[in-house]
Amino acid sequence: MKFGISTFVTDDGIRPDALGRALEERGFESLFLAEHSHIPSGTAWPDGTKLPRMYYRTLDPFIALTSAASATTNLVLGTGIALLIQRDVIHTAKEVASLDLLSGGRVILAVGVGWNKAEMRNHGTDPRTRGRLLDEQIAALKAIWTRDEAEFHGDHVDFGPIHMWPKPVQRPHPPIYIGGQSRAALTRVAAHGDGWFPVHTTPDEVVQVRESLAAQGRTDVTLNAPADERDLTTLGKFAEAGADRATFHLDTGPESATLRKLDELAAVIERFRN
Repeated sequence: MKFGISTFVTDDGIRPDALGRALEERGFESLFLAEHSHIPSGTAWPDGTKLPRMYYRTLDPFIALTSAASATTNLVLGTGIALLIQRDVIHTAKEVASLDLLSGGRVILAVGVGWNKAEMRNHGTDPRTRGRLLDEQIAALKAIWTRDEAEFHGDHVDFGPIHMWPKPVQRPHPPIYIGGQSRAALTRVAAHGDGWFPVHTTPDEVVQVRESLAAQGRTDVTLNAPADERDLTTLGKFAEAGADRATFHLDTGPESATLRKLDELAAVIERFRN
């Protein structure tokens, strides 16, 4: 099982190039960055708690990952997750392909439908149709990346024929992971995904998802599990269940504190492996 980090990179925390370099030096396989273009004023969790400042200070993930790519050689560079439904699909196709080219083919695009309906509406996205929009956007990305002259005609995405370069280094395209653990998300994994990137799951659910995907002829899907540094027993059960990667959430903070935390997590992984 591989080990990665998921986090928010902000303007008041560790720089992405320093973070990427530190992860690679400590043997982490991957980095996944969250995305929020903005947070509408007054947004709170369902219990009324204000969102942490990292949600509205997040750097653009593709620019941040490009910075991390420049400081690393082998680190896998992922979104975790990109809010594709709030993005122009053609621009996103170019950004991801450009990052894949510049990094030498190290990109994973994890996408999801999101949860902040006010944020979606500010981008002109109708929350009621965001799942259908995402399905069409994923199909459109694949068309743009794999065809010299691409076109797509759906209910929510409609363009073409177009020429768009660069094409990604990875063939046929960078892996697309599906975020979330709802029934709709799991259906989307089977239909469109190269990987599954849940926020919450259990070892038993990983087994169930693996079996369900196999029954649908999808034995090629990468399964990611959220890791808890305080619970090595569950981490071992994830490995036994067939999880391909475990990802630790890293709190956003200054460089000195972040490096200390990464040392602690690297020690946890060493204990787990031994």
